[in-house]
Amino acid sequence: MSEIDPGDVREVRELIAFCIGDQDFCVDIIQVREIRGFAFATPLPHTPSFVCGVINLRGTVLPIVDLASRLGFGRTEPTARSVIIVVMVQGQMMGLLVDAVSDILTVTDDLVQPTPEVSSELARSFVRGVMAIDGRMISQLSLDDVLPRTEMAA
Repeated sequence: MSEIDPGDVREVRELIAFCIGDQDFCVDIIQVREIRGFAFATPLPHTPSFVCGVINLRGTVLPIVDLASRLGFGRTEPTARSVIIVVMVQGQMMGLLVDAVSDILTVTDDLVQPTPEVSSELARSFVRGVMAIDGRMISQLSLDDVLPRTEMAA
């Protein structure tokens, strides 16, 4: 967990860190509605390959996205540690299937470095920036770009 000096006037944000395989990612905590245990999703026909299907979340049909698949890492094989991070993206709630939630990070914007130019244009659109925290490289995802409006509407 990173510590921030209370006298620091820089903007402080909280991020939820999670693992996909051996990669660390995070998203802004403001977009996170809840974190819940894994539940098998009911597949829907003609959905993109990264959409696992839907679950019933207290009477709401919630689409579940396999974030590893969407990021190009292959399909997730759920384990007992797998979780669904329920997020609000572009006015729609959805679940992100990840391997495990690892931390809540408190960071300032100066800790976030730009995405390296060696990355593909698609990767740079998904990753808002990269942080080195506690010996780990953590990529901050831009969920609006990972799940574009056209694919969410589909």
